[in-house]
Amino acid sequence: MVRVVGVRFRPAGKVYFFAPGKYEINAGDKVIVETARGVEFGSVVTGVREVPDEKVTQPLKPVIRMATKDDIYKEAKNREKEKEAFRICLDKIRKHGLEMKLIDAEYTFDNNKVLFYFTADGRIDFRELVKDLASVFRTRIELRQIGVRDETKIRGGIGICGRPLCCHTYLTEFAPVSIKMAKEQNLSLNPSKISGVCGRLMCCLTNEEETYEELNSHLPSNGDRVTTPEGLKGEVHSVNVLRQLVKVVVTLDNDEKEIREYKAKELRFKSRRKKKDTRLSKEEMAELKALEEKNASSKLDDE
Repeated sequence: MVRVVGVRFRPAGKVYFFAPGKYEINAGDKVIVETARGVEFGSVVTGVREVPDEKVTQPLKPVIRMATKDDIYKEAKNREKEKEAFRICLDKIRKHGLEMKLIDAEYTFDNNKVLFYFTADGRIDFRELVKDLASVFRTRIELRQIGVRDETKIRGGIGICGRPLCCHTYLTEFAPVSIKMAKEQNLSLNPSKISGVCGRLMCCLTNEEETYEELNSHLPSNGDRVTTPEGLKGEVHSVNVLRQLVKVVVTLDNDEKEIREYKAKELRFKSRRKKKDTRLSKEEMAELKALEEKNASSKLDDE
């Protein structure tokens, strides 16, 4: 086991482990640490604790010191300088006529490097742009191409739920999302309904996936043959997953058909302990083709 503290450098950013050394560090403290990018200012999100050796990337870098008032002031000044750096870089991009969209500018705490994040449809030759920026800022310049999901994470926004985006507020990493999840949850497969602000599948589809898989395992599928408590044979018309209710078309003694609703546990049918069949129809596949292509092209962006 190794003693570590978890440090984050940006809101909803990834948490990195550092050795606390001689310091008594608690969640919420500000610390100065050394990273691959140089000396950085970070916020402690998990206090001193022990984690298994395999969860730590060696060598584990130590916390240099607790942040002072001067450090906090310098960090605030860096955030202000980033706004000016963003404006200058935007002007230089227009000057060079590059087909790229600037997303964010970021100073390292020690000011040894300025990073610019951008999106573009393909590869961009920005060598002349880097030279131009280096002559202005007199420090190391790094341009980093990111995907649309990362862009949305940085910029933030409001989701269709009316709340701030998950990726911008608390989601540290992007989880794999598939259209099968929307199918499993009986959601509308209209791409505009299951796509987030970034244009990709909504990350929140993963939040209730396990619950729906468990609930669906106790339900028949539409069209399945079932036996009702009265001993009638029928065909499943529709299901209510959350209420565990099933509407069944039953045939009465006079050959008339009637739709009746039952609790799933009252019906007899072939159990589906494995994940429910979520194959898409031809119509659904046609409707989702464009969205599938978008998500396929974003796979590399999410890695």
